[in-house]
Amino acid sequence: MRWSDLGGVRFWAIALAVGLAAGTAALGFRLGITTLQTVLYGTDDMMLATVAGRLPWWWVLAIPILGGLVVGLILDRFTPDARVRAVADVIGGAALDRGRVEGRAGLASAAASLITLGSGGSSGREGPVVHLAAIISSWVSDRIGADGITGRDLLGCAVAAAVSASFNAPIAGAIFAQEVVLRHFALRSFAPIAIASVAGTVINRLHYGDITEFHLRDGGGLSFYGELPAFLLLGTISGLVAVALMRAVLRADDLGDRIQSATGIPRWLRPTLAGALLGAIAIPFPHIIGVGYETTSAALTGRIGLGAAIVYTVVKIIAVAITMGGRMGGGMFSPALVVGSLTGLAFGIIATGFAPAVSGGATIYALAGMGAVAAAVFGAPISTTLIVFELTGDWETGIAVMTAVSISTALASRLVERSFFLTQLARRGIQLAAGPQVYLGTTIRLAEILRSMEHPAAAPEDACRAMMERGLVLGEVQVLETALRLFEETGADFIPVTRPGDGGAPVLAGAVFQTDVLRAYARALAETAAEEHR
Repeated sequence: MRWSDLGGVRFWAIALAVGLAAGTAALGFRLGITTLQTVLYGTDDMMLATVAGRLPWWWVLAIPILGGLVVGLILDRFTPDARVRAVADVIGGAALDRGRVEGRAGLASAAASLITLGSGGSSGREGPVVHLAAIISSWVSDRIGADGITGRDLLGCAVAAAVSASFNAPIAGAIFAQEVVLRHFALRSFAPIAIASVAGTVINRLHYGDITEFHLRDGGGLSFYGELPAFLLLGTISGLVAVALMRAVLRADDLGDRIQSATGIPRWLRPTLAGALLGAIAIPFPHIIGVGYETTSAALTGRIGLGAAIVYTVVKIIAVAITMGGRMGGGMFSPALVVGSLTGLAFGIIATGFAPAVSGGATIYALAGMGAVAAAVFGAPISTTLIVFELTGDWETGIAVMTAVSISTALASRLVERSFFLTQLARRGIQLAAGPQVYLGTTIRLAEILRSMEHPAAAPEDACRAMMERGLVLGEVQVLETALRLFEETGADFIPVTRPGDGGAPVLAGAVFQTDVLRAYARALAETAAEEHR
């Protein structure tokens, strides 16, 4: 059954169901991490660094190693490339695969990420939670035969619910789904996405209550006009720190690939070795373990000194790079919050000490830095700013946060492919940052538009075979983009297309005409524009 009336009550009911399911999955994932941390370390993430610092050193070292081994075995067995699926894959599914994502590999990734975070991995839970929610929406889309537009909107509903349930942030969840995953705002789809986001929040609050994730220390308000230049400078520094974090992760992944290729170690051993490095770092720096909420909370309340804030920032970036480069699993949002809060606090201590007469307090800078680094990493200034507000419940310092976020996002977008996720996709050859006019050509296979040899207006067979002898030929599994380039290079009106025959040898299937290719490309662009503006 195809559900295309996005304003209908029936679709809203599906959105509500998807939101409840995604919210429940997000809550279950979070509780799973807490349970595993409690079993292994004796406490959950809110006191993990303190408790881990009191444990025997050999236990702190051993836990991430064992966790990495289990993660490596899971990913080696259940994914084709031993790579964890996360937000970038959801963005790719929304743009290129009608709002669908991989199911088997995604479930394995969720299990691997849960073990990673529960056993000391230095990453976040939002990436696997978002992908887990996308698996739910993909299953629903397949069951109801949803087209691309409906599938993407259901994906947005699931993502919004997962984010809101994970962070108790209903407003940010709805905006995040459209700003980051769908990458456009559509008025008619906002209602079902908002319904799903609220449903996810209800799931969270039924268990945790109506509380914010972090509690700020009272006092120290913003001295607005005199202090705003400092937040502009903080935004610049935060943008550079965000770029350093992203590049550290990406280069660690490249380094891991080179080491794995040079040594020939099995791919299941890579997370184990990363776990050993993390365990060694965690012995003197237990704050790197897990999601890092205890460290973030300490930074937001000013319970960390200047020297410690700087050292913790550097060590956390290294730990995140090892976790992600070691293919252990998890997401980037929570690490960005930790690094941002520490960066902001360090800057705030210096700024308030330099000009105490016009300064509100160092913790305000920690809050602004938290939002600025996270926004720059994700290329999502709107939803990230809202998440920071909803995580802390502090709306009075909005101008400071927005000032820092705007500068950091603008700077970071000049140095990377707009965001960490889009950079990840670009490294896989998927160019979404340039817009639909670039990537739409990769979503249509030539088999969908070729004229078979039985077509009334088919290409002459003798001309096709002559072109095949000259090497001017395409396969039906190739995409529109390839045909467009070849037409531009040759100036031909049509190009023969082959398919594998019974013996494996290619046989003539028909031909693609330049007019058909251009018409299909224009139709895809028109559908995208209609979806974004409906």
